[in-house]
Amino acid sequence: MTETATNGNSPDAGAGQPAQGSRSRRARSGAGQSTTSAGLRLERLFTTPGVHPYDEVTWERRDVVMTNWRDGSINFEQRGVEFPDFWSVNATNIVTSKYFRGAVGTPVRESSLRQLIDRVVLTYTRAGTEHGYFAGEEDREVFEHELTWMLLHQVFAFNSPVWFNVGTASPQQVSACFILSVDDTMDSILNWYREEGLIFKGGSGAGLNLSRIRSSKELLSSGGTASGPVSFMRGADASAGTIKSGGATRRAAKMVVLDVDHPDIAEFVETKAKEEHKIRALRDAGFDMDLGGDDIVSVQYQNANNSVRVSDEFMRAVEGAGPNGTDFGLRSRMTGEVIETVDAADLFGKITQAAWECADPGIQYDDTINDWHTSPESGRINASNPCSEYMHLDNSSCNLASLNLLKFLSDDGVFQAERFAKAVEFVITAMDISICFADFPTEPITETTRAFRQLGIGYANLGALLMATGHAYDSEGGRSLAAAITSLMQASAYGRSAELAAAVGAYEGYARNAEAHKRVIRKHAAANDQIRVLHTNDAVALKLATAAWARTVELGQQHGYRNAQASVLAPTGTIGLMMDCDTTGVEPDLALVKFKKLVGGGSMQIVNQTVPRALKALGYQDEQVEAVVEYIAEHGHVVDAPGLRREHYEVFDCAMGERSIAPMGHVRMMAAIQPFISGAISKTVNMPEDASVADVAEIYQQGWKMGLKALAIYRDNCKVGQPLSAAGKNKTTQQTPVEPAAPAPVAAAPVHTGPVRRRLPKKRPSQTVSFTVGGAEGYLTTGSYPDDGLGEVFIKLGKQGSTLAGVMDAFSIAVSVGLQYGIPLESYVAKFTNLRFEPAGMTDDPDVRIATSVMDYLFRRIALDYLPVDKRAELGIFSAEERSAHLDNTYGGGSSSAQEEVVEELRTSVDATPVVRPAVEQGGSGVQPGAAEGTATDPVVAPAPSSGLAPVAAPAGRAGSSTELLELVIGKSADAPLCFTCGTKMRPSGACYVCEGCGSTSGCS
Repeated sequence: MTETATNGNSPDAGAGQPAQGSRSRRARSGAGQSTTSAGLRLERLFTTPGVHPYDEVTWERRDVVMTNWRDGSINFEQRGVEFPDFWSVNATNIVTSKYFRGAVGTPVRESSLRQLIDRVVLTYTRAGTEHGYFAGEEDREVFEHELTWMLLHQVFAFNSPVWFNVGTASPQQVSACFILSVDDTMDSILNWYREEGLIFKGGSGAGLNLSRIRSSKELLSSGGTASGPVSFMRGADASAGTIKSGGATRRAAKMVVLDVDHPDIAEFVETKAKEEHKIRALRDAGFDMDLGGDDIVSVQYQNANNSVRVSDEFMRAVEGAGPNGTDFGLRSRMTGEVIETVDAADLFGKITQAAWECADPGIQYDDTINDWHTSPESGRINASNPCSEYMHLDNSSCNLASLNLLKFLSDDGVFQAERFAKAVEFVITAMDISICFADFPTEPITETTRAFRQLGIGYANLGALLMATGHAYDSEGGRSLAAAITSLMQASAYGRSAELAAAVGAYEGYARNAEAHKRVIRKHAAANDQIRVLHTNDAVALKLATAAWARTVELGQQHGYRNAQASVLAPTGTIGLMMDCDTTGVEPDLALVKFKKLVGGGSMQIVNQTVPRALKALGYQDEQVEAVVEYIAEHGHVVDAPGLRREHYEVFDCAMGERSIAPMGHVRMMAAIQPFISGAISKTVNMPEDASVADVAEIYQQGWKMGLKALAIYRDNCKVGQPLSAAGKNKTTQQTPVEPAAPAPVAAAPVHTGPVRRRLPKKRPSQTVSFTVGGAEGYLTTGSYPDDGLGEVFIKLGKQGSTLAGVMDAFSIAVSVGLQYGIPLESYVAKFTNLRFEPAGMTDDPDVRIATSVMDYLFRRIALDYLPVDKRAELGIFSAEERSAHLDNTYGGGSSSAQEEVVEELRTSVDATPVVRPAVEQGGSGVQPGAAEGTATDPVVAPAPSSGLAPVAAPAGRAGSSTELLELVIGKSADAPLCFTCGTKMRPSGACYVCEGCGSTSGCS
């Protein structure tokens, strides 16, 4: 077998590689595998010799019918698809609708997971054989079986383009992330539009840095003034919006970066913030400015994420520690000379103000990024992909794959670190093989990717893993475990990359960058030595990582490396759903309650499966676990849960809801794992609505000091263009057309109208309610009109003559007068519920058990007494009797077999291999009467099984996703877009969003 590298370089290409004779010597790996000059020798990890992975599982046929849960229309239908019995309904739906190839209803349409996996795995195996990756036939079979087993059992997944394209007649595009470049010429700018369009058409995203383009403060050779990069962003934004609307495999995603020393930086920083002001004005004028609304297309710059590339010099100047204090020079793009001096603190203030207003721009830390650059002799790192996790040379791409961390946690809570490291080696090998046969959208990207072979292995389910092992996300123990696992992944990936270099050659650009690459490897290894372990799992992982780094450094000295980059932490949106992950990427859990689809149609809300596992890891007995889970099912959080110790509350902190993780907790987690990632981390730091501009500035400054490469924030409710419910949207946007009136012969005098006060009669019905909120006692007296309708409110709280009593009297008068002037009661309820301040907590009202403040309780009580149920449903307010009756009406009259199915579904959903009934056993259609697949049904009343799983009695309304369920539980709208495919509200996934209904994403997966 001739040993040649697939990029055309000689076998000995790359500095530090020994002669052919010495390369034929076997180098044993830490995973018990070896390499020779003829390829890799592989040993089995999950599989059994002589047994195919498909023969080890039970297969069943299912019907996939996906509908828009709001109107019941069918989005997708394919019946009789074949999947293992332990795959969830959601994973089945998403893989069938997103990844099966061939026209639906034709014989060429894929109908089995076997076909999908074989299409990909056999293509990889053939390419590996052709390019000399395997030492022999036995090694080829081991590779094929191990890859098949891991995909079959949801241990890992390739990024979406692999499933879209590999093994089909389409171009074999395997990369999800692209970085482009643009120069200061019109030809280059127009080519930028073209290249972006091609990438968007294929369902991927791209990023680029516009800093080479002359600013609007510089002259053209003709004597005129340059347009500046911001002007050209308009054309690119319109192009992206048009292609996105065309509806390819998923929405277009893009990133635009500008250096902080560009003379147009202030204009760039404020572009989206100014557009947000425009959105507000247009909305107030009656235009439909919701995301996806008819009029939102008139707003510019909405199709890209914007980031400012800041330098260490600039950040020091912000703190007044620059060579000229806070003075900072903006430089000409042509000569590099300073053409304007600005105050760095003032410019930084504009950046943080804009981010506070509309979440853009994010920050990329240029010096940190390039300090970890493995190929600096071939060019700087100037930009990133849309989600900010892939960072490397211009005109390059990266294919991604992610491992499901929870698959490596045993039932007794032990993280199987050695097995994890071996799995990483198999996955990184497959990822590198893909570059041998992959197609790319442009010739420059083809050349760069084949020359540098950038890979992006990562993981998902970190948040679930930490909770399941009893670690708080924002804790030293949690960060220690995350860092040790990430370090082990990076060491194993680069170790295999060095073995591949010995077998099939280092990457073409390695010779020129050998010293820089080895320096970065040593930086990773040094960072590994700084990890401080606190528990058994992180200690074991760190020990293996330390040994792996020593071996990786040694192998790299001998053979070089096959890949310029090895890892990123991507959002894992669609593929996270494919693997049935509870959490995506590096994210914590979204909330403690979860939206679950049922076999045969319909859905229900349950407490996350990780919760009972975490309680058992913390030492709680089955009875205690059941009590806590039941409490979470009712309240959506753990505060005051029976028997749960307060020191354990933090283990159950989530991204949203009660006890949400503090913004700096997200930053600290990113800082713990960033030293062990080749690229960066796709993650948005969520901030509460009441966060200040100074809070944003602190996040951005700490991100720089902690060594992050990129950082973006999102302040709750900072954007106007957020989707409303269907009902709400119709109310706010529907306009009745008015026929033009005939011209009057004489202009009529203007008629001035205004609100008219409707006073209460002298004698009117009223009621008084005594209440207790968090230990504070008070009285609520309400008076109504004789023909119904609330007309006055009196609140007695605090001692007579006290300031509090006086304020409450004044507040009562203001509300009463407003009601009499015609302000709808529901407007008051919407404004004053969910206010959060002390006193707060438990109440003595059976209809409102917990209140976030006295105001929250009072207006919920008023709504229950005076608003009809349909209006309260929109506000998420029901009485205890109504909730009980609602559940009884839904399930009380049903057949016992139907109820047993629901209970059985609950019991099996927490098993390692739950039994999922095939659709053909439920009447063929697989859709229960009145509950099409993808629609939301009401919560189920069933006793909590011994596993600790319990159904959640949703407080009101209907939900179509976990985000919408969370909104019902916390009574607060979540800033997430509606899915363009099925209309379901998406949930955060890294710096992007993913739809739980159909798997669509807004960025990389």
